[in-house]
Amino acid sequence: MFGESAVTNVTRRQQAREVVDESIVAPFKIAWSDWRTKVALIIITTFVITAVIVWLHQIGITILNDALNLVGSPWTLETPRSPTVLTPEMTGVRPFENWETPLGTFDNGVDVLSALLWATPGMLQMIIAGGVFSTAMATLVGTVSGYKGGTVETVLNTIVDVAVAIPGLPLVVVLMAIFQPSSPYVIGIFITINVWAGLARTIHSQVLSLREKSYVEASRTMGISTPQIIRKDILPNLMPYITVNFVYAARRVVYDSIALYYLGLLGGATAENWGVMLDWAYNENNAMTVPGKEFMLILPMIPIIALSLALILLSQGTDKLFNPRVRTRHEGKTVQDDDADPQVNPPM
Repeated sequence: MFGESAVTNVTRRQQAREVVDESIVAPFKIAWSDWRTKVALIIITTFVITAVIVWLHQIGITILNDALNLVGSPWTLETPRSPTVLTPEMTGVRPFENWETPLGTFDNGVDVLSALLWATPGMLQMIIAGGVFSTAMATLVGTVSGYKGGTVETVLNTIVDVAVAIPGLPLVVVLMAIFQPSSPYVIGIFITINVWAGLARTIHSQVLSLREKSYVEASRTMGISTPQIIRKDILPNLMPYITVNFVYAARRVVYDSIALYYLGLLGGATAENWGVMLDWAYNENNAMTVPGKEFMLILPMIPIIALSLALILLSQGTDKLFNPRVRTRHEGKTVQDDDADPQVNPPM
């Protein structure tokens, strides 16, 4: 019987294609089937494209202004810095009054649209740095402490308890005041300096139950190494927690960075963050009390709300990807239906 079977040789190209299909294409199709993921990816993609265009402008590649000049647009992207010489045409322009400044200007002459776009790259850099740092630290500490146990668990849990006990916002304020960081990546890490501890504690409790599962015991019996067991048997079950907490850390970076820039602890000369725009609107332009200046507060809030909404929708949409029960429910079936054996009614 075995002598007649044909041997199929799988090339490296076919193996690579299977890996891509299983790890990228199939998960993307599952996630894309949820409308929340579609909306989130569209919003996030818009922010990413904007950040790339502005970053190119910052290093001297002004492709946006070149394209606008070709079509004869009166508006061009400029560095949102307070000019040294002000003219009446530059100050306090309301939205859609002058197409050279479509969304208006602050009283210091800064174009609102340029300021909104200019802050996008730094915000995304802070989100990436803070979210990756917080998630990676929590996953590493939580899985290792929960799976290894013993002295390793005691030491790592002590570190987690110390990090949880330190008040987060006062610690961030002290770090910002001492170091005065200018790099968005450093700012993002400082903001999440102890945010990872809460997720690490949650992951630790989950790993304590997962390591007693039969399939984990079987992997240990087969002599599979600890890193492989954690990667193949433990982490897939933790992905919903990790994804949700990545979004939590990202939203924490958004709100805290805006608060720090608004309070003047970071930057201020250039609108490198939407918090600087809120500071200009409230403290310098009296947008809360002077009629007709409300747009100075409302416009910076729009990207803040849009980015936060996109992160929330992304976490909810990817839950279908990592949670088999949610995936089954979205497909219109139940777990009991899948487990039940089909029954055929006997003929009468």
